[in-house]
Amino acid sequence: MLINIEKICYNLCKLSQKKYFKMSAKQKRLLHSILVDPPNGNTQWRDVESLLNHLGAKIESHHGAKFHITLNNVETTLHRPHNSNVCSKRDIHLLRDYLINANIGVASLD
Repeated sequence: MLINIEKICYNLCKLSQKKYFKMSAKQKRLLHSILVDPPNGNTQWRDVESLLNHLGAKIESHHGAKFHITLNNVETTLHRPHNSNVCSKRDIHLLRDYLINANIGVASLD
């Protein structure tokens, strides 16, 4: 499955109704690693949080390691990793499902 990251960035801008914004190379790689299968087992939580902020998500911390995230009027609760800053593959699957539900990258998947 091929993913065109530039097309995803353009579609994100159309969804958020903002001017075209540039993603850094690191954010493009991270978005690609989240959307492809199998997921990368070496994804840092701080990078995921940075990507979500860049996409325009509203992130609110709740009890303990829970975070309530709203992106494109789609809400979810994600958990920060406890023992390390590395997200598990299960966490990446949940994040991928959330991004797909929030229409991030779906239209540009080939």
